[in-house]
Amino acid sequence: MTRQILLENWLELQEEQTSSKIHRTRRLQARFLSPRRTLPIAYFNNPSHPRPEKRYDPINEHIHYPEVLVIGPNGEQLGKMPSRQANELAASYNLDLFCVAPNANPPVCKILNYGKYRFEQQKQERISKRNQHVAETKQIQLHPNIGIHDLETKAHHAHDFLEEGDKVQVSVVFKGREMAHQEIGEDLMKKFMDLMSDVATVEKAPYWEGKWYNAVLAAKAKK
Repeated sequence: MTRQILLENWLELQEEQTSSKIHRTRRLQARFLSPRRTLPIAYFNNPSHPRPEKRYDPINEHIHYPEVLVIGPNGEQLGKMPSRQANELAASYNLDLFCVAPNANPPVCKILNYGKYRFEQQKQERISKRNQHVAETKQIQLHPNIGIHDLETKAHHAHDFLEEGDKVQVSVVFKGREMAHQEIGEDLMKKFMDLMSDVATVEKAPYWEGKWYNAVLAAKAKK
């Protein structure tokens, strides 16, 4: 009887171990033999989306033409020469060689101060952008108890708005019992206009609108 019990226990143990091995084998198969998930390709490693090439202005060592027509720093024509020789010539002036007409035959390069050239270009772009600016009416609010420093700060903001081509509506805003002293608001508006007198003209004279004392300013025409 004891042998039978031992035999049954041994058979159960063998069955459990076999079952455990089967489960472990299946887990390993699921882990290593199942189709692997495809990871997304990073943008800069994807052949269909290559990194954008770094752009260089056609200047100095980035000019690679067999022959170029060179214009001197004072506008004089210095003739045709290889781009390497043109670079050396620009270096002798302590200036840059800039290709102003890359599509010409041969390409035209000018000896100049490239930093100054870019500064002037950006300045012209800002002026052009300002001329295309659609004028808006900006709001500046004042309170009867405003201090002189804050008043000057508000005037500085209004000055910036006018420089950008906008108009400015100045409003002295009263609350509650402050309406009993409207003369404070009128004096404050006069002070503000005095601060703006060098750059602004009164487009709409001060007027009352409820508890608001308003005026509209525009930039003076530049001579």
